[in-house]
Amino acid sequence: MTVQSAQSILLHELTNLAFVLHVGAGTISLASGTVAAFARKGGFFHRKAGKMFVASMLVMALFAAYLAVAIPDQIVNVFISTLAVYLVGSAWMTVRRAEGTPGLGDKIAMVVALGLWAPFAILSFQLATGMTPLFKSAIPFEGPVLVAIYSFTVILTLALVGDARVVLSGGISGAPRIVRHLWRMCFGLTLATGSAFTNGFARLLPGPYHVPIYFHLPKLLPLGLLAFWFIRVQFTRWHQA
Repeated sequence: MTVQSAQSILLHELTNLAFVLHVGAGTISLASGTVAAFARKGGFFHRKAGKMFVASMLVMALFAAYLAVAIPDQIVNVFISTLAVYLVGSAWMTVRRAEGTPGLGDKIAMVVALGLWAPFAILSFQLATGMTPLFKSAIPFEGPVLVAIYSFTVILTLALVGDARVVLSGGISGAPRIVRHLWRMCFGLTLATGSAFTNGFARLLPGPYHVPIYFHLPKLLPLGLLAFWFIRVQFTRWHQA
């Protein structure tokens, strides 16, 4: 066996291990995220499940980024993985820190948001104008994939504006603090759900890889929860109870 073939086998095994860990962490994130979403906010199960969700999302994203580099034409998934880390990380930091207290983490989050927003904004512009995409992709930028790219750009625009407001105002408190935590966590759960159904379960279907339209429906659940909690926090005194 040559050194090159041995390295190839090792890389193949590492990729398989990364895939297993990615899927395992993703499964845990779906379960824990669902529990956290439905548990009483601020209660024991909400806090425990929330911590597990954040940890599993970080692990899932880490190995997703590795797979995006190891597998050809998957580089755009590096940015999507980083987006997942950014969303749940900034959401977690928001409630870990006291209200109205600025921190270095807010400035780091703003820089990360800017670094993510730029490539997605460029890619969205290129796709909208028919230019050659900035990144190659094994899956064509069309249909639901195209909608996802545009959606990520909008999400990052809102997140970047929110981070800038937090940094410039010296912190965040009250209902905006809760909303910041909730919407970022819910979008993180949406990413995990979308990855599971459109990139995971769809591969188990017979025949060539394809994603039935109804496999996109589970993503509506965390988005529905986001809408519910946004309305409840913004237009009631629930968070003051």
